[in-house]
Amino acid sequence: MPRTAIAPTFVGEGKIELREHTYRDPGPGELLLAVGANAICGTDREQWFEGSAVVPGHEAAGTVVAAGEGTTVAEGTRGAVFLMDYCGTCRSCRLGYTNQCLAKRNDMGFTADGGYGPYEIVHESNFFAVPDSVTAAEATLLLDVMGTSGHALGRIHRMRDDVESLYVAGAGPIGLGILVMARIRYGADVPVYVSDVSPWRLAFAEELGATPVDATRPVTLTGVDAAIDSTGKQSARQTAVAVLGKRGVLACVGHGEGLTLDVSADLIAPERTVMGSEYFAYAEMAANLELLQAHLPQLSRIITHRLPASELTAAFELFLGGETGKVVVTQDER
Repeated sequence: MPRTAIAPTFVGEGKIELREHTYRDPGPGELLLAVGANAICGTDREQWFEGSAVVPGHEAAGTVVAAGEGTTVAEGTRGAVFLMDYCGTCRSCRLGYTNQCLAKRNDMGFTADGGYGPYEIVHESNFFAVPDSVTAAEATLLLDVMGTSGHALGRIHRMRDDVESLYVAGAGPIGLGILVMARIRYGADVPVYVSDVSPWRLAFAEELGATPVDATRPVTLTGVDAAIDSTGKQSARQTAVAVLGKRGVLACVGHGEGLTLDVSADLIAPERTVMGSEYFAYAEMAANLELLQAHLPQLSRIITHRLPASELTAAFELFLGGETGKVVVTQDER
């Protein structure tokens, strides 16, 4: 039977109202989840200020409480929600590029109800089961923190397999995820330079193993093998190109502004690569779960604050204040 519950409505201008919300039964191939946790992302900023027609939240983890016809996941199974409700049958999906689906059904939390509410309906295909040893808050690390970051590093590896230095523009949650995933991938001896304008974030990145770079001053680094921009700011991207050495690779992760290049001087002569990196493929979650279990203390440090859903407004204000790592909103135990 459809159920009614109190869910947050983002009305804009930084205001959230609690209203009754009806959650239908899951249809064929769908699961109804009781949300356990949802991590706040910088992408949520627009919904916070502009409002949203659906319940936001695209970094969710929860427990299956009802399963629709034709599903194989048992009730009581815990897992994380892949943002992109991919079709599974288009050319991209058949090749495994589910982050580039040509007939995407929804983006969870943007065009369909997401994880800031008490429940979420997802297709079984974009639900990833995790063991009971991984908490809901920890399971959210599989998404933007590990998934988006690891995918960018993997795309860089396709172009350059001898990376001995990395520059990361931005020490927000994605930048911190890149830092820790790079430490896991490359080891402690490869320098990872992380730039930001926030003294707090630079200090936190240094605690996690970065060499901090003050982005309010001219950046004098040169000869770096690879760079990732997580800010979406043109100035940060221009700096990232400037610090690259020959055969350098830049992966742009943050959506936003542009990038100006001198094709001869910036690309052809030094044989550099500039690429985009969008989210990650669903199939990458299995390997990332193994990494999460093997490096949980290291990765979980990125979560600096956990607040209950009853303090959602305070959680957003804290996150947008700029002195946090990942902020995770948790639901009451059921």
